[in-house]
Amino acid sequence: MKFFEDKNILCIKPLGYLDFLKLEMDARFVVTDSGGIEPETTVLGVPCLTLLDTMAWKETVSQGTNTLVGSNSQKLVEEAYKILDGKGKKGTCPELWDGRTAERIMEVLVKEQRI
Repeated sequence: MKFFEDKNILCIKPLGYLDFLKLEMDARFVVTDSGGIEPETTVLGVPCLTLLDTMAWKETVSQGTNTLVGSNSQKLVEEAYKILDGKGKKGTCPELWDGRTAERIMEVLVKEQRI
């Protein structure tokens, strides 16, 4: 299969999770049709343009870096240029998305004397 490539865009074969996460971390923005990438980009603070009309993770749009563009190619282009011009959406990481879930669960279990 031939992949499209120019100086700014490179289409690549599928990657493993850690390699893909590294690409997300270093990206100016991400375009996706996958609901699983929205939370990752929000936590990483990377703008995300989602090619869906509905969202899997509402927090990624209301608080995070995700913008739904659906199948509207004009909106995709407009939002991409906003990001590249430094005027894109600036999100925050939603409350409790701090990587401390297991710690909070353990605190509850200890408090309730379940362990």
